[in-house]
Amino acid sequence: MEIKTHHLAHQPLLGTPIEIIDEEKAVVKLVGIENMVVDDHGLVHGGFTFGLADYAAMLAVNDPNVVIVGANVSFVAPVQRGDVMIAEALVAQVRNKKRVVNVVVNVRDKTVFRGELTCFVLEKHVLDE
Repeated sequence: MEIKTHHLAHQPLLGTPIEIIDEEKAVVKLVGIENMVVDDHGLVHGGFTFGLADYAAMLAVNDPNVVIVGANVSFVAPVQRGDVMIAEALVAQVRNKKRVVNVVVNVRDKTVFRGELTCFVLEKHVLDE
């Protein structure tokens, strides 16, 4: 399992890679921690669930120059403090530099997030001039 992208990602906030199959699939785990909670009910902000999905998509493509350019997502159910989220990302389409990645995030056996993320693999890093 070689990580070729986002190698400095902070795992407590974006997730821990469990499985990576180059340019095809990634599975990433993230636990809803206190710093993610937005209210007294223990609700985890959806941005962390999205961040997990984004990170899983980047790892599924697994190229150092991959960037996300768009997303069509649905937040299906809430996530709470302590929940263990598992994101599974699968590259569904490859067309030149474009990659379409389908991502599902589950907590136990319940889906909490679904998305289609559009990525591009650039010739060089997005911040290189």
